[in-house]
Amino acid sequence: MSGAFRIPGAGRFSQAKTARFSFDGRSYAGIEGDTLASALLANGVHLVGRSFKYHRPRGILSAGAEEPNALVEIRRDAARKTPNVRATVQELYDGLDAQSQNRWPSLSFDLGAVSDIASPLLSAGFYYKTFMWPKAAWKRLYEPKIRAAAGLGVSPDQPDPDHYSSRYAHCDVLVLGGGAAGIAAALASAETGVRVILADEQAEFGGSLRFESGAKIDGQDGFAWAQAAVAKLAAMDNVRVLSRTTAFGYYAQNFVGLVERVSEHLRTPGHDLARERLWQVRAKRVVLASGAIERHMVFADNDRPGIMLAGAARTYLNHYGVAVGRNVGVYTANDSAYAAAIDLKKAGVNVAAIVDLRENPTGPVIDEARALGIEINFGRAVIRAGGKLRVSSMTVQPKNGGGERTIAVDAILMSAGWTPSVHLFSQSRGKVAFNDETKRFVPGTYAQDCVSVGACNGTDGLSATVDEAYAAGAKAAKDAGAKAAKSSKPKVDASESWSRGMLGAAPGAGPDTTVKAFVDFQNDVTAKDIRQAVHEGMRSIEHVKRFTTNGMATDQGKTSNMHGLAIAAETLGKPIPEVGLTTFRAPYTPVTFGAIVSHARGPLFDPTRRTAIHPWAEAQGAVFEDVGQWKRAWYFPKAGEDMHAAVDRECVAVRKTAGLFDASTLGKIEVVGPDAAKFMELLYTNPWEKLEPGRCRYGIMLREDGFIYDDGVVGRLAPDRFHVTTTTGGAPRVMNHMEDYLQTEFPHLNVWLTSITEQWAVIAVQGPKSRDIIAPLVEGIDMSDEALPHMSVREGKICGVPTRLFRMSFTGERGFEVNVPADYGQAVWEALWAEGQKHGAAAYGTEAMHVLRAEKGYIIVGQDTDGTVTPNDAGLDWAVGKKKTDFVGIRGLTRPDLVAKGRKQLVGLKTRDPKVVLEEGAQVVEDPKQAIPMKMIGHVSSSYWSENCGRSIALALVAGGRDRMGETLYVPMPNGVIEVEVTGMVFFDETGGRLNG
Repeated sequence: MSGAFRIPGAGRFSQAKTARFSFDGRSYAGIEGDTLASALLANGVHLVGRSFKYHRPRGILSAGAEEPNALVEIRRDAARKTPNVRATVQELYDGLDAQSQNRWPSLSFDLGAVSDIASPLLSAGFYYKTFMWPKAAWKRLYEPKIRAAAGLGVSPDQPDPDHYSSRYAHCDVLVLGGGAAGIAAALASAETGVRVILADEQAEFGGSLRFESGAKIDGQDGFAWAQAAVAKLAAMDNVRVLSRTTAFGYYAQNFVGLVERVSEHLRTPGHDLARERLWQVRAKRVVLASGAIERHMVFADNDRPGIMLAGAARTYLNHYGVAVGRNVGVYTANDSAYAAAIDLKKAGVNVAAIVDLRENPTGPVIDEARALGIEINFGRAVIRAGGKLRVSSMTVQPKNGGGERTIAVDAILMSAGWTPSVHLFSQSRGKVAFNDETKRFVPGTYAQDCVSVGACNGTDGLSATVDEAYAAGAKAAKDAGAKAAKSSKPKVDASESWSRGMLGAAPGAGPDTTVKAFVDFQNDVTAKDIRQAVHEGMRSIEHVKRFTTNGMATDQGKTSNMHGLAIAAETLGKPIPEVGLTTFRAPYTPVTFGAIVSHARGPLFDPTRRTAIHPWAEAQGAVFEDVGQWKRAWYFPKAGEDMHAAVDRECVAVRKTAGLFDASTLGKIEVVGPDAAKFMELLYTNPWEKLEPGRCRYGIMLREDGFIYDDGVVGRLAPDRFHVTTTTGGAPRVMNHMEDYLQTEFPHLNVWLTSITEQWAVIAVQGPKSRDIIAPLVEGIDMSDEALPHMSVREGKICGVPTRLFRMSFTGERGFEVNVPADYGQAVWEALWAEGQKHGAAAYGTEAMHVLRAEKGYIIVGQDTDGTVTPNDAGLDWAVGKKKTDFVGIRGLTRPDLVAKGRKQLVGLKTRDPKVVLEEGAQVVEDPKQAIPMKMIGHVSSSYWSENCGRSIALALVAGGRDRMGETLYVPMPNGVIEVEVTGMVFFDETGGRLNG
């Protein structure tokens, strides 16, 4: 038996297998197809949780993603414990183990409920006014206790053993929502042949057709039509159908994030099956068919277990075959609740009474309810509910006051109307508009290529919904480039129609009472809390939201926002639109970290990048360092060498004969197009228009504020093509910087940007013998100084493969950088290495590279700059085009602070004791005897022992540095003060003659 409240023959899963499950340690039976919520209700279990602040008993309110109360922990094993799972969404499987949350020691007896008694002390905004005295108690008492009490559920304490997947997808039309509107739109689009994705959060498509017993389409029951239509779509090659998939975020340029629950509904998921899948979809057109969410009635003690939305009760009956009670009361201001009462009555459930706040409504459902013998009370309100762990009665009174009557019930179904689900539309940056006639916010001004259809667009009636959605789907396909196609629009044969409803608090919820009439169930926000916020000066709905926390729970106020807004507007005496609507932000429903992170954890948390030459360096015993995501050879120790000995040997070899260095990690971007030179003129400080093809130039890139952002050598390969190099760590941000300006500031330029960092392996061959090593292997390039002078680039072949050969140096020696396709990187390196051995060349790593460049005073952006350094500060004024009238940062360079005297400037430092090596980051002072705190005038940015110079060398940023040449400054250190002399930045070969060998 699957539960005493399961009605034989009702629902759509009567023939399904039994599924055993447990809740709070007690065993129950459900059926496959159930949700945890429907299975609990089938067993007569309504008490499922405790509220966040007052720890009041809470039951199941809804049947979908809007559920605020029934949050449980699902346990598979010690490592697979998921808190805050909505029981209304969690599908039942055999062996499911669920635990209630936010209670101790048990759900039925929770000591935390003492806060309900103390509720007068915990009113809205209490946390802004309390815990202020004594001051010392905050750190030792208040904060630890508050943090211990905060939050819902318990986070897992073991690593997640499951895996997650992610996919990118492109489509012409993306339809979000699988109800009648979404299916109709998808059919219309799909029949034109365009690529369509249809996604819905439920396990079965159909939306409200799951419970609408009066709907018929194309001669079929509404739900049966939905299943047939979705099966037809799934069979089409141009359509992808995604069930159990929630669209949680709508981002710029029709980029939508979806999360698919792949195996949460399975008893024993296969090891090869992901738990969840993140879909990142870019669509030409988006059709929003997200439906509407039913609102509850706001009255005293409306949170008792057994009180739920009428539409939810109808879903549990018609879809799952479960009666939510045996003696049900109905409280409504909307016709849809009558349909629930009628269906329950026909199923054999006693409907004690319908209480309708409206005076004299008329319509077919009202007539049918009366014909079935259901008692109807017009113009009356439920002013309070009885019971504690389960509702036991409802007290009824004429809405304008009068005698009270108490009616015994074991469930209350309520409906204040339906709110269009405009969350995704709002996330798309669309602006909603208030329909004063229907008292609803509906989509207004669109910001992206999307359209809303059906209930989320404020469209009433199934026939109007299908017509609107089908037309929208066809238009979306046409706008995406499809040609018109013959199609057959679904025909609605029968449907249900509902009237408007009400907003705000019903009679009995104030304004002069102190009863708890809940607006936001999860955060325990009552009608009086909203009014208190207004009385305390909150005028904006955003302020009211934060003061009361209305709409700030995990359900994001799906059922509470409109009620809270209406109560605030009434209290302020303003129309609802003047008070405003809170902003809907992603995610629409909570998304797990696993789904977002996907494979990016453990070794893949930050992907490790290796160059094509990495295996060779590894085989040679190189020690590696992490530079961003790259593994770079740090130094190559020989037997008996420590790091210092190895680096000294490498540096001497480069200056004496030659060295080979793997420079593949340098960022490389190709700038191509008729306006490539104009673009470069705007992005870099240097002039580029007159740079001849085949020549290179050192370039500096600034931010708008005039500070150095990146640097690198740029080669002009052709009039319309530049090969740009960047720092290793700066490659992604420079690419983003360029693309940002191209798209937003210079869209008129005909230019394309391509990252080619991975395309080319780069081998730097530096030193007096560098040309002798390269020349025997090069084809089609004249290697003479006259044909290939310093700062040149040529294209040809090396070892039979294409090369872009740069004559350039980051060591001050004659140097070349050999760019070859990455697939040939190691082979070319090995050929150069073999040739280099004939001349005594050495492989050198990043540490030797740093020393060699520092010997020549070459800067490294990010090490010798700190985000506040200008070209002048770095001694690079020569790299700023004096005749240029515009480039990024040109105005920033003229700011008074950037041209003021006394700015920190990059200079060289030599210690009085040549054997003392300064620490990088050490502070520089003028007077070491001054009182502490000392006045710091600069810091050491680079510092090394230079075997070639026979002493230590350093670069530093020092205030007024260039005016201090020859001065003695001091570097205070824990072990004593170090004297330094301010010098120029070049420590080796000051004339630069070695560039030509």
